[in-house]
Amino acid sequence: MNFRKCCIIFNQPREDALADELDVLEQVEFIEENLNQLGIETYRKGITANFMKEVEKLSAEKPDFVFNLVESINNKGELCYFVPALLNMHSIPYTGNPVEAMFITTSKALTSKTLKQSGINNPGGFAPSEREKLITGNQYIIKPVWEDGSLGITGESVFTYSPEYEMKLRNYKDSHWLIEDYIEGREFNISVLSSNNGPEVMPPAEMTFNNFGKGMPKIVDFKAKWEEGSFEYENTIRHFPGDKLNPVLKKRIMDAALECWHVFGLKGYARVDMRVDLNDNPYVIEVNANPCLSPDSGVVAAITAAGLPFTDVVSRIINDINI
Repeated sequence: MNFRKCCIIFNQPREDALADELDVLEQVEFIEENLNQLGIETYRKGITANFMKEVEKLSAEKPDFVFNLVESINNKGELCYFVPALLNMHSIPYTGNPVEAMFITTSKALTSKTLKQSGINNPGGFAPSEREKLITGNQYIIKPVWEDGSLGITGESVFTYSPEYEMKLRNYKDSHWLIEDYIEGREFNISVLSSNNGPEVMPPAEMTFNNFGKGMPKIVDFKAKWEEGSFEYENTIRHFPGDKLNPVLKKRIMDAALECWHVFGLKGYARVDMRVDLNDNPYVIEVNANPCLSPDSGVVAAITAAGLPFTDVVSRIINDINI
């Protein structure tokens, strides 16, 4: 497509923004640099709580397309799907995932239901009000329904259920929290990119948890992602096992990622997170539409492991644009 002018839109960080929110600015710089290398003129627009008027103004500016990097509004993930909806309404072409995929995958509860209905292996999911279904002695993890980037997830999010724990769960609302079976085992991130031949799975990345003592849950929590200098950040390491990964497990992981792409109607790029139990059974725990594209992100690491120039990846994303 002969696009020459692009507006990069992103969630404008608040004045008191932490690292997880500020990360989008690195994405903007990286995407702009690569778009410019492709000969595409760019300008930027930060999106705020006034997003309806901001997108309306964007339609009057008439860029050839929008590169959508909006991850939240005022750091609330549950609002991010409004932006592609408004872009649709104003007939503005945009990159990444369409509104339907953004809405379903942003909600961990809807994602869990969709996975179950599609027969894709995933942990059991419960609303906090369904605590009577929890089994004493079993391990679970409680997550915010609408947030990404591990916001709201700590080491204490993993718990062993007992009747005494019931009172604590009464403080969590069904609209904003989800309880899942905790899968003891390994964790993988699988990036998927569009191509002329359909979705292409990048090399699987495994998250390793070094020096985690007994009783420390091996999860990628908020500290592991964002708090430099913390034990979790320094000891949670991404690596690419390559040929060392069991080929049967690798195929299961890659097949599950591709199935998620088709079931959720993903476009452009996505990342599927999985836990693998002690019997090598993969469980999809999260589907990330429009995941982070900063230079140190998991998606870019997987692209690098695959040997793809990032300008080629940007071209692929543009070629799978929403019009």
